[in-house]
Amino acid sequence: MAEILVRVRRVISSAEPFDPARSTRRFTIGAPDAVSSVLLPPLLERLRHAAPGIDVGIRQLLPRPGEPSPALAWSDCIAELEARAMDVAVIPFDGLPVRFALDTLYEEDFIVAMRAGHPFANEPSLENYCAMQHMVVSNSGDPNGFVDRMLAERGLSRRVALTVPNFMFGLAVLAQTDLVSAYPRRFVAMHAGRFGVVGIDAAIPLGRFNINAIVPKVALMDAGLAWMVDLLRQTAAPVAR
Repeated sequence: MAEILVRVRRVISSAEPFDPARSTRRFTIGAPDAVSSVLLPPLLERLRHAAPGIDVGIRQLLPRPGEPSPALAWSDCIAELEARAMDVAVIPFDGLPVRFALDTLYEEDFIVAMRAGHPFANEPSLENYCAMQHMVVSNSGDPNGFVDRMLAERGLSRRVALTVPNFMFGLAVLAQTDLVSAYPRRFVAMHAGRFGVVGIDAAIPLGRFNINAIVPKVALMDAGLAWMVDLLRQTAAPVAR
């Protein structure tokens, strides 16, 4: 059992009672937009029934642009979490110091997203993938990402014709163009359909990683925060494949 869940239950059972049904507290959750867009709709639905007075603030968390080391890429976010600029960070990183508690909410991987009816879906070979014009989600505008590194290892490359600052805006672009883009599977499953965007498995694996809820261990002495972390874990239901 995950260490964070053990601590959550210990705090809930021993700390001063926290009544979510009566609470009017605000919690700040930091996450990349592809993660918050997946967690927020079901979280708000649970809050509406179990804790109607609780409010939520979402902070956009981003790794350092161009930093290949995950530990360095997310170090600014970890520092902000420790400074209590937010209550919980939900990020794809698990190389944490021991003073932090971590719970894996779900596993994520990337697929290829494109408009419905795109001809690439009929011939999704690696050769055709490289021949496509690509869109990259990059808040900094840097067109080089993990896909380019994976292709370079095979002596391949692609053309990045466009960068956009977030995944939701990118769906609107994909819906109206012939661009293709690497997108998180859960995000596509939840949001792409209403834009007329579909996703297919890539010809090469585009990576698999954990989405983790992270808090300083000392913060879990707060029964309200412990409750929120447990709620996030309950909210992260499996995605259909």
